Amino acid sequence: MDRGDGSIKYILSGEGAGIVFTIDDTTGDIHAIQRLDREERAQYTLRAQALDRRTGRPMEPESEFIIKIQDINDNEPKFLDGPYVATVPEMSPVGTSVIQVTATDADDPTYGNSARVVYSILQGQPYFSVDSKTGVIRTALMNMDREAKEYYEVIIQAKDMGGQLGGLAGTTTVNITLSDVNDNPPRFPQKHYQMSVLESAPISSTVGRVFAKDLDEGINAEMKYTIVDGDGADAFDISTDPNFQVGIITVKKDTTTVHISVEDVDEPPVFEPGFYFVEVPEDVVIGTTIQIISAKDPDVTNNSIRYSIDRSSDPGRFFYVDITTGALMTARPLDREEFSWHNITVLAMEMNNPSQVGSVPVTIKVLDVNDNAPEFPRFYEAFVCENAKAGELIQTVSAVDHDDPRNGQHFYYSLAPEAANNPNFTIRDNQDNTARILTRRSGFRQQEQSVFHLPILIADSGQPVLSSTGTLTIQVCSCDDDGHVMSCSPEAYMLPVSLSRGALIAILACIFVLLVLVLLILSMRRHRKQPYIIDDEENIHENIVRYDDEGGGEEDTEAFDIAAMWNPREAQAGAAPKTRQDMLPEIESLSRYVPQTCAVNSTVHSYVLAKLYEADMDLWAPPFDSLQTYMFEGDGSVAGSLSSLQSATSDSEQSFDFLTDWGPRFRKLAELYGASEGPAPLW
Repeated sequence: MDRGDGSIKYILSGEGAGIVFTIDDTTGDIHAIQRLDREERAQYTLRAQALDRRTGRPMEPESEFIIKIQDINDNEPKFLDGPYVATVPEMSPVGTSVIQVTATDADDPTYGNSARVVYSILQGQPYFSVDSKTGVIRTALMNMDREAKEYYEVIIQAKDMGGQLGGLAGTTTVNITLSDVNDNPPRFPQKHYQMSVLESAPISSTVGRVFAKDLDEGINAEMKYTIVDGDGADAFDISTDPNFQVGIITVKKDTTTVHISVEDVDEPPVFEPGFYFVEVPEDVVIGTTIQIISAKDPDVTNNSIRYSIDRSSDPGRFFYVDITTGALMTARPLDREEFSWHNITVLAMEMNNPSQVGSVPVTIKVLDVNDNAPEFPRFYEAFVCENAKAGELIQTVSAVDHDDPRNGQHFYYSLAPEAANNPNFTIRDNQDNTARILTRRSGFRQQEQSVFHLPILIADSGQPVLSSTGTLTIQVCSCDDDGHVMSCSPEAYMLPVSLSRGALIAILACIFVLLVLVLLILSMRRHRKQPYIIDDEENIHENIVRYDDEGGGEEDTEAFDIAAMWNPREAQAGAAPKTRQDMLPEIESLSRYVPQTCAVNSTVHSYVLAKLYEADMDLWAPPFDSLQTYMFEGDGSVAGSLSSLQSATSDSEQSFDFLTDWGPRFRKLAELYGASEGPAPLW
């Protein structure tokens, strides 16, 4: 009955009419005038009726309809029962269930993955793990000792969207306590006790008390003392004081003194603690000390210890440990997106007995740093119809980011600065890590422009904020009245009517043949001009390279940069290193024959590690640089004394015969100062 002349008036009533929804009384179009939240109200029941505008009489009975609100992912999972408290016995086997945590998501579970929750552990590894589907927390490390560590704080994350990038996340804390089991025997704080008693002491008189310590607690720490052996077992008795857990030695028959000597046995070094867990950001500078590993010799001799890394546990050589101090440092750049965990083994060896080697596991967690900008997951290409109207949706875009912040990813979309005032298209951020591309005008024509390239700026919510620019390619297509694409290839309007397609192909083929002929002629002329006789100066077998200086000393400025040795940090942050141009020195350093007993400065270590990584990564750099250490001389050194202050007063008192044993390089020097191999001269 509505002929579009405005004679009919539409009215709206029911839930939210006039407050949430409004109706155009001329066209009957219903619009939302407030922001809708499905979690507050999932649907609205409305009634509409058409009236005669002049008389106000109904044109038909009142109609009832329901508006259902479609869900989007705008609620993060929440742990309603957190924080949690749990207890598990110490020394429990791997996989023992501790507690189950549950997170709820207010989004619609029947629509998409908005309410599909996946659990993960943010803090508490490697001691505990969590089932990604059920939220059950289990033990992940064997031999967890309550006496070493009793309390653990575990942080669990629940992330919706099935754990995919772009999902929202919530966290909770689980405080786990290890309950005691009887796994520690009583130990006496001293190995030898010396007591005395009068020979006239009556039976049952107290001789002395002994006390043992038990690291367990409660009933597991209760003790009972007994005499197990000795020549005074029949003369003395021992009872246990239940209140103070001490052993009271009393006279039974006779008295005696017992001396027990415990002999030392060579044992390997012992690490304290027995396990290391280190967290380090992925942007740490090469050479940074991330942990001090400490071990000691339990023997009485307390031998010196040297540290090293088991290379089978660190095949990528990401870490380095100082041989004397045990300082664990980074030797290569760390990348969490490549390796988020490193499990290495540090070895400790006794200097006097290399067969005694101890080891300790070191777990290194690489923390995430916002170092990856968000980007389009694929190439986006869309189309717009020539008859499109302003405000029409042509594409929905999303982004991915290789980083994984604790609170989930949040992306922000906008047009690039160079396209901020684009008259053709605009972008609307959906606030759910997606964005819509809309037309800003109508009346697109293929003849004017067939393809548009729209630059889109994508930024993340990290610190610092990183962004990238992606391009959306939009083609102008011919469409029917229903919006179906008919053709996206613009017709060749610029070709003359008399020039057919076949003629155009023939012309292009002729041009291609002419270009091939020209290139062939130029190539033949170039081969004719090239000489076939090799110039003598170019013969590499007859080249002579002359060096005017022998190297070494203060004049050898090509061997190394002395400024880099005085200030390694400036050399590392400055320009490219200076490479040696002369020959590789053949003199070997004497420092490799002498035990290294002094700790090297950590700044020099950092500089050497950075230079080592730089040389390993540069596949074209020749090995010209060398570092010779001349820091050991005098008594006890292989080099002997280099000082002339204690030399003999007369050359005749010194013998240089040892120069003949130094090889052909010192033959001339041996002839000048050493003993002659031939007969003595007659004059």
